[in-house]
Amino acid sequence: MEEHIIEALGKSRIVIQNGKVISVEDPVIDYCPLFDKYRGIKKLTKESIKDNIEFRIKDFGMCTENRRFPSEDFLSIGASEIISTLIKKGVLDAAVIVSDGCGTVIVTDPEVVEGLAGRISGVIRTVPIKGVISFVGDSNVLNPKNADINQIEGLKKAISKGYKNIAITISNAKDIPEIRKIEKDNLCNVLVFGVHMTGISKDDAYVFMEHGDVITACMSKELIEIGDNKGIYKTKTKIPIYAPSEKGKKAIELRLKVIEKRK
Repeated sequence: MEEHIIEALGKSRIVIQNGKVISVEDPVIDYCPLFDKYRGIKKLTKESIKDNIEFRIKDFGMCTENRRFPSEDFLSIGASEIISTLIKKGVLDAAVIVSDGCGTVIVTDPEVVEGLAGRISGVIRTVPIKGVISFVGDSNVLNPKNADINQIEGLKKAISKGYKNIAITISNAKDIPEIRKIEKDNLCNVLVFGVHMTGISKDDAYVFMEHGDVITACMSKELIEIGDNKGIYKTKTKIPIYAPSEKGKKAIELRLKVIEKRK
């Protein structure tokens, strides 16, 4: 049985088995401006969440063997879009991200970043999907046998491959001290992206705002309150993205320049 567990649309926990939505838990919040803007969802309920996940399964095969990889930018600015731009501009060598069908993976192609992560929410557990692993290459997957999710080990693997400028997406504040130690010990540059932040504790929000680089606030009141009180640089989007560090600020500004040129 192929079972995937994700958290999406207000951090509702969703179980998908063999391409079918089996269960949907109540979300932490009942409104998200992004899903209102892009999908017209005015209220997050179990029913509206189930409908959206089923739409993604049908549209690009999320969590199924029919997985496709839409490489166009889903948002004007988001974690995957910023990372894609940084790789394209040569600022980053690689990114350690998470996707359905492969778990933790090391990516060096900007279009692959978007194809894997542009329309994916928080992946809690996944199983190997042959098409996904083939798309990114066995050697780039942390564990192609079980699609394990372990960002710390993914970072170590990226460094072992010789990459020095690396982005890593995380949602657990406890990973940050270890990441910074690995960065220092290996004389590399790691850009920490905080993602899937809705519902995090105030203590964890402080850790991200003090030691992260690019933080998507999602619908976290704690992050927004801390970020605004500290005057941390942020985007003017409905869901702000904060840059607690100078390198995070430069990353966001580079993406904004790309967007402006397109306009």
